[in-house]
Amino acid sequence: MIITCNCGLKKFSLPDNSIPAAGRMVQCGSCGLKWKQFPVNEINKTEPISNIEKIASKPKQVQPKIKKVKKVKKTAVRKSREIDLYSPEYLAKKHGIKLNADVEKIKVDEKVSFGFYNFLILLIVITIALARSLFFFQDFIIQYFPFSEYYLNYLFESIRNMFEIWKNLISNY
Repeated sequence: MIITCNCGLKKFSLPDNSIPAAGRMVQCGSCGLKWKQFPVNEINKTEPISNIEKIASKPKQVQPKIKKVKKVKKTAVRKSREIDLYSPEYLAKKHGIKLNADVEKIKVDEKVSFGFYNFLILLIVITIALARSLFFFQDFIIQYFPFSEYYLNYLFESIRNMFEIWKNLISNY
């Protein structure tokens, strides 16, 4: 069988049985054009009308589709690593990072910051403890230092005023 490319530049020789009746996709080796080629003899043949009516009148039996069984993938059990990824030996070998015992000593000897809020809480607790101790020992202090009576009374009156202000703020909002 001889087929011609749709561009018209090239002709090809094929064996007669290489193209089925349903057609086949072919490609030109010269221009790269692809098309569906039907057998040359089949194009010229036409079935008589009576034959077509017989085919149309017979219903075809539909075969049930067979479902394919899905293959279950076998999962391999992973082996645990023999080498710890964060060990000093592995880090030195793989990444060139050298760790030594000095790092741990620095962490132990390093001073820990107390922090602003911890300092603030400690200051408030110490202030309250000092004010309560002054209130408890007020009579003894006045007995030994009589001029301090005026100052202590003023301090405790100021503290009472601050508590009243805070109570009013909290109760109003």
